[in-house]
Amino acid sequence: MLFYRIFIWLYPGAAWLLGFTNAKARAWVTGRKHIFPQLAQVFSGTPKRTIWMHCSSLGEFEQGLPILEQLRQQYPGNRILVSFFSPSGYEIRKNHPAADLVVYLPMDSPANAKQFLDTVNPSLVIFVKYEYWYYYLKEVHQRNIPLLLASGIFRKEQAFFRWYGGFYRKMLPLFSWLFVQNEVSRKLLQSIGFEKNVALTGDTRFDRVLAIANNFEPIPVIEQFCGNQDVIVAGSTWTEDDEELDHFINIHPDLRCLVAPHDIDAERLKECLGLYKHSMLFSDYVQQQATGKTIPTHINTLIIDNMGMLSRLYRYATICYVGGGFGDDGIHNILEAAVYGKPVIFGPVYDKYFEADELLDAGGAYTIEDALGLESVLKELLSDREQLAEMSKASASYVQEKAGATNAIMGYIQEKRLLIN
Repeated sequence: MLFYRIFIWLYPGAAWLLGFTNAKARAWVTGRKHIFPQLAQVFSGTPKRTIWMHCSSLGEFEQGLPILEQLRQQYPGNRILVSFFSPSGYEIRKNHPAADLVVYLPMDSPANAKQFLDTVNPSLVIFVKYEYWYYYLKEVHQRNIPLLLASGIFRKEQAFFRWYGGFYRKMLPLFSWLFVQNEVSRKLLQSIGFEKNVALTGDTRFDRVLAIANNFEPIPVIEQFCGNQDVIVAGSTWTEDDEELDHFINIHPDLRCLVAPHDIDAERLKECLGLYKHSMLFSDYVQQQATGKTIPTHINTLIIDNMGMLSRLYRYATICYVGGGFGDDGIHNILEAAVYGKPVIFGPVYDKYFEADELLDAGGAYTIEDALGLESVLKELLSDREQLAEMSKASASYVQEKAGATNAIMGYIQEKRLLIN
């Protein structure tokens, strides 16, 4: 408890100092300056019920979005509030139509939790996947507001399951129900005495990527660029990923490659342009096409310099490479690629992501250790169309079989009449 209090006391100050040199830290600080007036303007005095969903960042929002859309459709008279901890989630989704208001979550404290809940007065609270803010959870619980964890994921390394984790274990009974992604999570909770309020429902990300694929919107300029060539889509890449991939792309000018870096600041884009020798920025390609300028014939790679397009780009791939697997945090979302029935390749750090293990076991993915391994897999798949087709089928089947978590959670909300007088 003491360490938690120290953390929530020091974090804002550290973010303020870091904000002098770091844009994300600066956004974290400035974005929290006027939250309570915003909340009061939208929610104070309203007779409507409010549903509050909290997400750590963009990935968790995408995970929670199928639930939000169902809630909006089935309970249209309710207001929906979405809160973020991270700037990367807030900045991209701050105007999303699924919510009446999107805000940063004020830093956890007894006073902030009380003021937040006094103003919003939610009838239902949903936290997505992880992030456990003690004072908010405690205040929600004390007010007898239904509190759900959606698509929760637990690993034995977490504090809940360590000898020193007593404080963190105190947060779990504050939830009305814990909807978890996999059997490992369920058994871990069972091992520390949480069984009656736990349900294995799966991961709502499967529902989300299926919805995106089923409502696919073509990107004509990408279709034109790819033509009838084989296409490698490299999504959410970091420097280490591009350094593994660039040589293969550079020596195969007949391929088409779409590279969507995880960060799109100027320095990172410049780095990508330097690594991929026959590349140009997507925005420049679009502009040159629009003005009738001739695109250099040697260009085989587009560096995607916008956010929000990646989930559709995977549709154009012959093979997908998902980045992050050479960094400490591990791979990014492989389901966005697999849903289109594409073979997926990623780096060696994926132990936090059960879907990676399952997709490997299903035959829809490869993991590689270095550039030589990556080039070997790419050559193998591009030369063996039968194997390529088998992997594609395995990826699509895997995602289809895992759908349904959203309906399970919505079924609980309906059965318990959580949003009915």
